[in-house]
Amino acid sequence: LRQLRGIRWSGYLSTTGVYGDRHGAWVDETDQLAPSGPRGLRRLDAERAWLALDPPAHLFRLAGIYGPGRSALDTVREGRARRIDKPGQVFSRIHVDDIAGVLLASIDRPNPGAAYNVCDDDPAAPAVVIEEACNLLGVVPPPVETFDQAKATMSAMAISFYDDNKRVRNDRIKRELGVALKYPTYREGLR
Repeated sequence: LRQLRGIRWSGYLSTTGVYGDRHGAWVDETDQLAPSGPRGLRRLDAERAWLALDPPAHLFRLAGIYGPGRSALDTVREGRARRIDKPGQVFSRIHVDDIAGVLLASIDRPNPGAAYNVCDDDPAAPAVVIEEACNLLGVVPPPVETFDQAKATMSAMAISFYDDNKRVRNDRIKRELGVALKYPTYREGLR
């Protein structure tokens, strides 16, 4: 399928993983794409395929998704929370409601072929997010583990998330789509 006859808007939900590891530096949609793992490479190939359509799709590079039933609050409640410390490591996140808001804004203001980073305003260390969830729930946070200690009991998938360290900018969704995030940081999102 190369041509989307009669379609005025299409979108592909990708990942910020297409940027690869930036050692904690900021990235935006103009930065070079350099995925560091097989999942990121597959997503980059998929992005290129969606851009080859006529008209090209809109690309949405999603950060770590959380929301009801899928958040640090849930992992704390279920006893699965871990405070893993890898010095300097940060992740960008996005609440599921804000993903929907960005998609609706894009539908209202189509720009085929555009790429948008979909993340909140505050990349943070994973242990800090777990601490906030524990604080909100009134429970003692789990002990801090070094990344090297934690790796022994982590899945390969979980370990791979720590391969990339970057801060993702979301200026374009605000400037071009007029998005005002409902949850600008994980703190509002968890509350």
